[in-house]
Amino acid sequence: MKLISWNVNGLRACCKKGFLDYFTETDADFFCIQETKLQEGQIDLQPEGYTHYWHYAVKKGYSGTAIFTKHKPLSVSYGIGLDQYDSEGRAITLELESFYLVNVYTPNSQRDLARLPFRLKWEDRLREYLQELDVQKPVILCGDLNVAHNEIDLKNPKSNKGNSGFTDEERQKMSDLLSSGFVDTFRSLHPDEEGAYTWWSYMNKVRERNIGWRIDYFIVSERLIPMVANAAIQPEIMGSDHCPILLEMSL
Repeated sequence: MKLISWNVNGLRACCKKGFLDYFTETDADFFCIQETKLQEGQIDLQPEGYTHYWHYAVKKGYSGTAIFTKHKPLSVSYGIGLDQYDSEGRAITLELESFYLVNVYTPNSQRDLARLPFRLKWEDRLREYLQELDVQKPVILCGDLNVAHNEIDLKNPKSNKGNSGFTDEERQKMSDLLSSGFVDTFRSLHPDEEGAYTWWSYMNKVRERNIGWRIDYFIVSERLIPMVANAAIQPEIMGSDHCPILLEMSL
């Protein structure tokens, strides 16, 4: 089973930069996207063989998530149960026979950290939500989680300490999640790999020089780890300031 997660930073723009070619070529069982930045009816995207689910933000041109799946879910739910986040279209959950798939776009704390309290409340509720699901069946969480967990996960940790996405508070929330029965699949398979990033600033030649951050994740319930065959980052795929990430599992 193959899963893809990608923050496309505007799906309509990404479709003009090769999104459909990559989508077709990768032939994933589940293709999860974040930051769709559109409303219902603003795109006609119906790939053959897939059912699709969308969570639109109330605010136009903002946030938003979607999942394309070859496998009909038992149920679909939107949000994590808090209106202030759910109105921003930040989460979709598919219930499958043997697991839950949760696709999220975590709020950014903003450059001046004005949204850090909003973000930290999201983290607590998301962890609680995942634990509630995990009691019923194992969970696969994916998406742009907007945090570089450890120093190995960004190019310049010293100069970015305390900045949005690398505050002590955000990093601790990721640690809390991973200590509550969940595993970062990429680090599980590649514990010491440096230079593995999923997001780069649009500033001149930053991506070419690989000055990036790893802020996109596949995180799974601990009991799914034996079924993880591959967890990879695909920096060669262009079209967004993020690149796709891949998870292959024997489910």
